[in-house]
Amino acid sequence: MTTDPDVRRKTQADVAFDEGMDDAIVDELVAAPAFETLDPKYRKSPGFRKTLRAHARVVDVQRGDIVVREGDWGNSAFFIVSGQIAVEIEPPESGMPPELLGRRQDRPKGFLQALTQLFMNHRFPEFRDRFSFAGSRSAVKQRGSGRATRIYLQDVAGVLDKYAHTILEPGQFFGEIAALGRTRRTATLFAVEPGRLIEVRWQGLRDIMRRDAGIQALIDQRFRERSLRAFLEASPMFEHLREEQGESLSELADGVELKVFGDYGRAQSFRKMAEESAADGFADEHLMVREGDYANEIIIIRGGLARVSHQFHHGERTISYLGPGQEFGLSEIVANHGSSQPVPFQHSLRAIGFLMAVVVPAHLVEKFILKHPNSPWHRKTPSEERSRKLAAYRDIDQGFIEFLVGNRFVNGTATMLIDMDRCTRCDDCVRACAASHDNNPRFLRNGPIHNGIMVANACMHCRDPVCMIECPTGAISRKLDDGEVDINDETCIGCSSCSKHCPYDAIRMVEIRDHRGQFLRDRTVASRAPITKATKCDLCVDQKGGPACERACPHDAMIRIDMNDVETLAQWHNQ
Repeated sequence: MTTDPDVRRKTQADVAFDEGMDDAIVDELVAAPAFETLDPKYRKSPGFRKTLRAHARVVDVQRGDIVVREGDWGNSAFFIVSGQIAVEIEPPESGMPPELLGRRQDRPKGFLQALTQLFMNHRFPEFRDRFSFAGSRSAVKQRGSGRATRIYLQDVAGVLDKYAHTILEPGQFFGEIAALGRTRRTATLFAVEPGRLIEVRWQGLRDIMRRDAGIQALIDQRFRERSLRAFLEASPMFEHLREEQGESLSELADGVELKVFGDYGRAQSFRKMAEESAADGFADEHLMVREGDYANEIIIIRGGLARVSHQFHHGERTISYLGPGQEFGLSEIVANHGSSQPVPFQHSLRAIGFLMAVVVPAHLVEKFILKHPNSPWHRKTPSEERSRKLAAYRDIDQGFIEFLVGNRFVNGTATMLIDMDRCTRCDDCVRACAASHDNNPRFLRNGPIHNGIMVANACMHCRDPVCMIECPTGAISRKLDDGEVDINDETCIGCSSCSKHCPYDAIRMVEIRDHRGQFLRDRTVASRAPITKATKCDLCVDQKGGPACERACPHDAMIRIDMNDVETLAQWHNQ
């Protein structure tokens, strides 16, 4: 008779942020000035030491090292132990240019360039100039290796003179808003002088906030002052409050509540959701609002995706989905205003994976929307737009909606859909893509299919691009103006972090070659393995006509679509 093998269950220490964190380093961190403001009892407790050992690591920076960049996605905060950190405070339109931060600068091709690319592309796939690895003349450089690679600025004095900034000193911390909300960084920060930082990932920051009321209050205050007010001001529901010198927005920001739903780290779980039934998908999602509950608040999505559903026979059916900036519950609050018969929530709301929402109580909705003299809602009904969208959803096959939501394809702003009944498999789309990218196609005409509609393995340029979170050099980034997710080939080190984190298999690692077709090999390792780079769809940003794949299809079988544009989706689906 055989017995089951005995193994040791993994503990928090086995998945530490820094495997080299030992007692001596923890002792140094506990005594660091960065944590002087913490409750002395908690600071001396075994729990704080355990948090640092599991969720912190030491980051040594040199002059000019870029710590975080505006627009990058982050999941950690930084506490300054020594040295000064500069925070750029210039508006995005006048801030540091993309190439200075290691991002690719788009240069649209002219007519002749677009024409000659058909004849001047290289013979061999994934060509790279081997001399580009010897150095760069650009204002940005790299140092370090592997996961420790860091982009740095050469002319720090010139950058400080040219761009408005503020200085952070030892004992201060930054990056907590993006870390806790899994949102993009709001500023670029770089080292003015050599120093040391303590990087704490979001789990550790969460644990510290739970045990120390002081830092929790400080972070909450910072969020309300720096982030929440700007978010509310940008919302169409409250844009009329901008002209009131800030008093109303301040009162509103103080009265709302920030709520987090779902699991922060569920990027890879999106894959397995494709194998689950609709019922399993509902059960796996966090219920935020239940249909029939008393409507006493509206919910505005700040980050993530939510499913709207209603009861149908013995189960539930998806009605729509919501993304950042969209609201839930306003129609019910409006219907209840001045009515003696309250209307409950007409639908249920569930968080798809991780979601952050701003909850506005009904009395603030009445004060700043329904009763406010400058509110646009005096002239229109909030249900008009929702009714139009719901009508569009009803025009789409219910199974297709469940397919899109269940696989999280609704995360995309440029999802590639192919009607396989129209598609003749001519591959003109793939050839057009290759012609626009030096004979290298940047997508695969492959992917899950529902009732003849394929979602191709092409970058969807997601609203919540989890692929960006672990990139060590920031080579994969999101444009601040139009939201496209882009990879800078020059700063990509081929670590494959983005490819592993993409839930949609849209990023491919390729082995690069020289002009003779020979692999470029890494001479720094004994195996001399071929050097790899991350590649994906870039929406043909340098082509005047937009995505070449869509324009090349002779049968109109393909579309690149923002999944929030439900009316266009319904029109294309039913053509």
